[in-house]
Amino acid sequence: MKAGALLAVVVAVVLLGGAAATPPHKPVDVQFEKNYVPTWAEDHIHYLNGGWEVQLSLDKSTGTGFHTRGSYLFGHFSMQIKLVGGDSAGTVTAFYLSSQNSEHDEIDFEFLGNRTGEPYILQTNVFSGGKGDREQRIYLWFDPTKDYHSYSVLWNLYMIAFFVDDTPIRVFKNSKDLGVRYPFDQPMKLYSSLWNADDWATRGGQEKTDWSKAPFVASYRGFYVDGCEASAEAKVCATQGARWWDQKEFQDLDGEQYRRLAWVRKEHTIYNYCTDRERYATMSPECTRDHDV
Repeated sequence: MKAGALLAVVVAVVLLGGAAATPPHKPVDVQFEKNYVPTWAEDHIHYLNGGWEVQLSLDKSTGTGFHTRGSYLFGHFSMQIKLVGGDSAGTVTAFYLSSQNSEHDEIDFEFLGNRTGEPYILQTNVFSGGKGDREQRIYLWFDPTKDYHSYSVLWNLYMIAFFVDDTPIRVFKNSKDLGVRYPFDQPMKLYSSLWNADDWATRGGQEKTDWSKAPFVASYRGFYVDGCEASAEAKVCATQGARWWDQKEFQDLDGEQYRRLAWVRKEHTIYNYCTDRERYATMSPECTRDHDV
């Protein structure tokens, strides 16, 4: 093989390898109303710039939230969020996917408010067949109240990967062969909400919401949904195998992404259900496969 051709092959391999679990293109920006509708307390949702940006407002009377019009089986789901600034103790800003039954599946980002000057805590969780209790918590390495940051989930038949901007913070792989249920046949809607949870959110409920600081405001933009829309009765995605996130290079993270995940584990993780022996006498079987320990 000639040197030029060999170089081209090497470059192609590097590019493909570096693309693992990362979208091949940036999400298309759309207005809120194209994909989302209010869930409750619509008067606490404020639309800016013609619906290209929205703000959720929490006061002592109520929080608020929104959800997608459709339900999805697999895809890449992202949102740009600027979190509540200042003294946000007791508040929770959530962005998650959830199905609608008793043995529900759910994929969670929950941002736990803090006292002024303290770092935000991001809690993630995965429910499958109604079973959750897989909490992990990290400190974010930036101030998420100063600007927008992207929070996203890649969900396919092989794994669920959580990202903060382009940094993977968690992987939950399909471990059905280990006896662990995996979300694969229940369509989910996307939800986001801002609500009061001062019975548990900050220091286990020791820090209460200071209502003199209300209203608390979280801002959102980037309402594109890149998923396979399905009916509530659907068991498989009709386009399975045809979308970018179904291709082989997106079945796992690549080496660089695993190095970044290891950095998050070492430098920023403050709680991991996989290492909590007081709560669980034995480690869950998926933990080693998911690079959680």
